[in-house]
Amino acid sequence: MPGSAEEHDGGLAASGDDGGSASAGERDAGGLDAQGVYAISVAAELVGTGQQNLRLYERKGLLTPERTDGGTRRYSERNLATLRRIGVLLDEGLNLAGVKLVLELEAENRGLSEDNHGLAEDNRLLRADNKGLRKDLKRAQRR
Repeated sequence: MPGSAEEHDGGLAASGDDGGSASAGERDAGGLDAQGVYAISVAAELVGTGQQNLRLYERKGLLTPERTDGGTRRYSERNLATLRRIGVLLDEGLNLAGVKLVLELEAENRGLSEDNHGLAEDNRLLRADNKGLRKDLKRAQRR
């Protein structure tokens, strides 16, 4: 399978309540386009696997491609990144249950990292506010 663990930023979220058609909760994969544009045959060729594998991964909850009104699967760039990551994990010897757990943990880790960055920024802003308030307090005490 093409790709490597370092290239992937797709996968599953810890929960499937994102409200979209993304699978058991696929998260935004570093800005990858989430609109399904590739037919199953094209997606399978692009990631170097068979169409039956893509159907199996969907049944196992590893990803959920969009569907046309007629029910045809449409795979996005985000789905392709997830499929490449699945291939890497399978090549490393994991079974599909293990792959699903890894994808869920990676997505949870991304979410926690995003939360941590947001909290760090909040903390920086609060420190700056606190510094300003201390200056104001010292000025008020001198009066």
